[in-house]
Amino acid sequence: MLGRLLRGRGAGAEADAAPGAPGTAAVLMVCMGNICRSPTAEAVLRSRLRAAGLHRRVAVDSAGTIDHHAGAPPDPRAVRHGAARGYELQGLRARGVAPADFERFRWVLAMDEANLEWLRGRCPAGSPARLGLLLDHAPHLGERAVPDPYYGPPAGFERVLDLVEAGCDGFVAWLLAGGLDSPRLDQGSS
Repeated sequence: MLGRLLRGRGAGAEADAAPGAPGTAAVLMVCMGNICRSPTAEAVLRSRLRAAGLHRRVAVDSAGTIDHHAGAPPDPRAVRHGAARGYELQGLRARGVAPADFERFRWVLAMDEANLEWLRGRCPAGSPARLGLLLDHAPHLGERAVPDPYYGPPAGFERVLDLVEAGCDGFVAWLLAGGLDSPRLDQGSS
């Protein structure tokens, strides 16, 4: 876990919040395998939180609805395309969504409807987790799903980055506008 928190930083850099740390809120990014979209979203959101000064108050992690790739690094294409935009994905490792995640994370943001439905089917009644789609925070795009680039051309990874950056920007704007103190996942006008 420490490697996930410290990767890509120079010596002396402030550590990011860890999921479950006292006084922090946490968000979990979710796709199917946790090797393309959700680790990309984790890296982008981590960067955006740091830029907004929220990195010590909001922790971020990612997981997949299947654990077939557990322990594997992100897809090399996701790593390469992310690095070209300044995001560090190489130190991440795939994992499956665990039952405890519905208690540890305040927000669980899926990349598409299929993964959101999977999460809804497993979220226990009374869970504090608020489930939603990342792109609901970027309504101006007119899209709700971050498409899976795994079987497509390299341009698909660029499209994922474009969509994820917009969704993360909207999520951070929502947090700054009071969402951090909200028990709900309503996006308002972000």
